[in-house]
Amino acid sequence: MRKFLLLVLLAAFAGQSWAQLQSPEQFLGYKIGTRYTPHWKIVSYFQHVAANAPKTVKLQQYGQTNEGRPLMVAFISSEENMSNLEAIRTNNLRLANLSRDKAAPNENAAPIVWLSYNVHGNETSSSEAALMTVWALVDPANTKTKEWLKNTVVVMDPCINPDGRDRYVNWFNSVVGVKATPRMDTREHRDPWPGGRSNHYNFDLNRDWAWQTQVESQQRLKLYNQWMPQIHVDYHEQGINEPYYFAPAAEPFHEIITQWQRDFQTTIGKNHAKYFDANGWLYFTKLRFDLFYPSYGDTYPTYNGAIGMTYEQGGGPAGGATALTEEGDTLTLYDRAIHHFTTGMSTIEVASVNASKLIAEYRKFFNKGISGGFGEYKTYIIKSSTKDADRLQAFLQLLEKNGIEYGTATATGKGYNYFTAKEENFAVANGDVVVSAFQPRSAMVQALLEPKSKLSDSATYDITAWSLPYAYGLQAFASKDRINPSAYQKPAAVVNAAADVYAYVIKWEGVQSAKTAGQLLQKGITLRYSEVPFEVNGQKFDRGSIIVMKTSNQSLGTQLWKHVVDAANANNVKLYPVTTGFVDNGGDFGSDLVTPFKLKKVVLLTGEGVSSLGAGEIWHFFDKQLEYPVSLVYANDFSRINWAETDVIIMPDGNYRFMGDKTSTDQLKEWVSKGGKVIALEAAVAAFARLDWGLKSKKTEDASTKDPYKALTTYENRERDFVSTMTPGSIYKVQLDNTHPLAFGYPDFYFTLKMDDNIYDFMNGNGWNVGVVKKEGQLAGFVGNKLQNRLKDGLLFGAQNIGRGSVVYLTDNIMFRNFWENGKLMLCNAVFF
Repeated sequence: MRKFLLLVLLAAFAGQSWAQLQSPEQFLGYKIGTRYTPHWKIVSYFQHVAANAPKTVKLQQYGQTNEGRPLMVAFISSEENMSNLEAIRTNNLRLANLSRDKAAPNENAAPIVWLSYNVHGNETSSSEAALMTVWALVDPANTKTKEWLKNTVVVMDPCINPDGRDRYVNWFNSVVGVKATPRMDTREHRDPWPGGRSNHYNFDLNRDWAWQTQVESQQRLKLYNQWMPQIHVDYHEQGINEPYYFAPAAEPFHEIITQWQRDFQTTIGKNHAKYFDANGWLYFTKLRFDLFYPSYGDTYPTYNGAIGMTYEQGGGPAGGATALTEEGDTLTLYDRAIHHFTTGMSTIEVASVNASKLIAEYRKFFNKGISGGFGEYKTYIIKSSTKDADRLQAFLQLLEKNGIEYGTATATGKGYNYFTAKEENFAVANGDVVVSAFQPRSAMVQALLEPKSKLSDSATYDITAWSLPYAYGLQAFASKDRINPSAYQKPAAVVNAAADVYAYVIKWEGVQSAKTAGQLLQKGITLRYSEVPFEVNGQKFDRGSIIVMKTSNQSLGTQLWKHVVDAANANNVKLYPVTTGFVDNGGDFGSDLVTPFKLKKVVLLTGEGVSSLGAGEIWHFFDKQLEYPVSLVYANDFSRINWAETDVIIMPDGNYRFMGDKTSTDQLKEWVSKGGKVIALEAAVAAFARLDWGLKSKKTEDASTKDPYKALTTYENRERDFVSTMTPGSIYKVQLDNTHPLAFGYPDFYFTLKMDDNIYDFMNGNGWNVGVVKKEGQLAGFVGNKLQNRLKDGLLFGAQNIGRGSVVYLTDNIMFRNFWENGKLMLCNAVFF
């Protein structure tokens, strides 16, 4: 790559050290881009800068990762602005109508530019660029940046994902020699499973902004929402042969996004282009990276009134320290870092030049939310019931994490029923939740709650449906009428008291029920469950209800009920005391309709061939939410599994080598027939369909036999033709047989997120069709016209008995990014029943 000189932007590197303040090269002892900087050295340099430039830099640790690494941001501005930093923050919330004091804001304010680096751990160049950027902002010789900072506050998060970054950097530094090689077939260009992209639990943090399932996201968004910047940049990398990408973004833009936000993306992009053109660097805009899915580092800020942007540099995990591109050019880590540095500086420059307009349009965005509300629907009503209590509380927690206001009301009206997909009358009852579109975060309300998001272009980068009532399985209505909510009173915490009773019953109504039962099992307490509904002592209990009896628990003596009450209270689960095992309806407690509920030893297959994201979702759920032990075993060590110590094997989405080996599959089948259970998800289900165990993939009709010209397509439309055969995440209504244990705790339907065309023939006599899609099952999202006829009249969730064991088939990802709350109980059912 040709050498170049950045006239203004690299003036930062020409200055002399100011007192003890050092450049990155002076502090680290090497030039940025010549080697990878571990996270602790990045932290050390930012600490050095803050200590030696205290009047213009403030460093704040806002949390830590799962592995204990610090998460931090640096605030950088002029001395005057830094001395009034808290007042600037408070005023900024007033501009967004989010300040509790309701005071009028000062509209002659400094815009806030938030730069987020290294969300994907193995897209490493941006954290190196962060070191360059912070130095450019504090170096006294750089007069340009000093001018920009007079009316701009910069917030820098130098590494959003320290655990992932260090996983990659430590690996790379362990395999590279004295001199890095650009040869792409060498090991330093192939980071091993699970790769450094994700966090400790193998989650993609760039998909977690709205859902906040991960500790990094939760802590970062808490701080972000206390500041609410006018501009946010999310730094990424893509394939090594790709030119640099910057704004404006590609279609589809969500309709929430204002014309001003669209236009200002172009303003920023043109400024970047000026610098890239001067240096002869390649770049592209308006392609691939759209603004639709609401949980990205560009869309989430955009739906919160900012100019949210993704910047993508070629490189990524294959980039190493130097890489040979298809054109025969050598792409270095320094090249990658200097490109990110350039767009960062350009972004700050544009913000400074357009400060007053940025503030005015930001204010207008939030005023629109208050006065008119975004979207066609003005009120969302989420119905409350005791069966939905777990999921409703989880839903409210998500609203609170995103700063969305909610309440309740007494009203009637007409609206879109999410469950029936029809306009119907509704009445708001006691305990129902009302979310009004007339609030500061109105745009987020629309993005997260609207039944169907409107697509301007079907070629999207991510899923096209995510409406929270479907994700949480909550009955809801979307009304075009305005209903003003009053304060919502959350139900009081459950307080159970121990009593000397015949038994306690726990209703199987959500993850908290499963968590309580799991904790009791781990304490050695014997449990039973009912396979049929029953009624006793005037109380009705549904299938799956857990029964705790003195019988078989005599060894715990007087401590039994204390253990039970403590676990139930900790998980906010109500216990129902029962004085007899003689039921009025259903099966008596000693009948064969009441079955032992046993402790399960669970193995989760991971490693090469397994989706790290799919495995991570399950691992995180067991570890952090269910708090139930799960053993992680490499799939390639299948033959070494301790079968005697394994009750359940979970196979996440993946390509399993052993499933193509007859000896291995015979071994698996023998273990299942002796009482083992396999839970297969997504592509793992397809692997079973290729065996002769009974499951069969649904055949697709060959349309070419009906249309002899079907194969004649246009090259220019190749992407559109491909999209016509796929669904990038759409919501379907699944009919459930809730008499089967896999569907205990559910109504007779479930909403699934369909990510592919996998669907299976109904099992005829050799298994149970627990969840099926019939005609007209699609509710929201995009489905290609060539795929629509396939996704009907087929099996999505099923169970097959083999000897004394079983295989559970979960064709769709019921755990999707751990925000698909309603699927979690089904996984618990698959494991325990």
